[in-house]
Amino acid sequence: MSESASTADRPPLYGRKVLSFVRRSARLDDRLQRAWDAYADRYLLDIAAGEGSLNVRDDLRFDAGFVRSTWGNDHPLIVEIGSGQGENVVAAAAAHPELNFLALEVYDPGVAHTLLLAGKRDLANIRIAQVNAPELFKVCMPGVLAEVWTFFPDPWPKMKHHKRRIVQPELAGDVRRALVDGGVWRIATDIEDYALHVHEVMDDAVGFENVGSLTVSLPTEHVGKGNADSAAGLPHADFRESARFEGRALTNFEKKGLAAGRVIHDFTYRAV
Repeated sequence: MSESASTADRPPLYGRKVLSFVRRSARLDDRLQRAWDAYADRYLLDIAAGEGSLNVRDDLRFDAGFVRSTWGNDHPLIVEIGSGQGENVVAAAAAHPELNFLALEVYDPGVAHTLLLAGKRDLANIRIAQVNAPELFKVCMPGVLAEVWTFFPDPWPKMKHHKRRIVQPELAGDVRRALVDGGVWRIATDIEDYALHVHEVMDDAVGFENVGSLTVSLPTEHVGKGNADSAAGLPHADFRESARFEGRALTNFEKKGLAAGRVIHDFTYRAV
């Protein structure tokens, strides 16, 4: 095959790392800096490639042995992608001491606030990793995770940025491999266009079953930033979604979405 033919067959983003976030530096206030200093050694995993890096170190093997040595037990492990301020994952860890939790967050203030919440409750079953989530899932061994949560990810509303959305076919394959058979990937969004995106990626994803029981009508075409109102006039179709996951804490972010009149879309995809 010629080089030109080979290049033509490649996906448009071949060889490029497309991130689902923009790396921003943010100074921690005194309270969050104290939390970082007090609790990072206990809760923050040392799995990044180097100081300031969001890459996973080359020698990491995320398997049952790593879980056992990190959490000190063989309890089922739940990973939350994009844990934000940590309200949800810390509440879940406090409510379920029989489970292990890993919060993945890239922004310093979110990591620090999660450290603060976990430390104030003296939780033993939660850890935090400041790494790029798709990279971590690439080194997860088969069946090491019980569940994966992705609640209210960055919607990247501009059409040209939809490729940055965290829910992508490649990540779905890595999540499926990491999940134990029967494990689930729970997703939630308050953006209608992102809901359509999730259905397009996940409803026919190999190794997953949509176990939602609610029927939801969604437009079958995408809209970008600034023209979401036009979606009402587009062709619609019925999709299956889930009732609100009772294990998700009602965070300030979700409250704001509800107050603004946005519909929350919940999804449950079981590994089969």
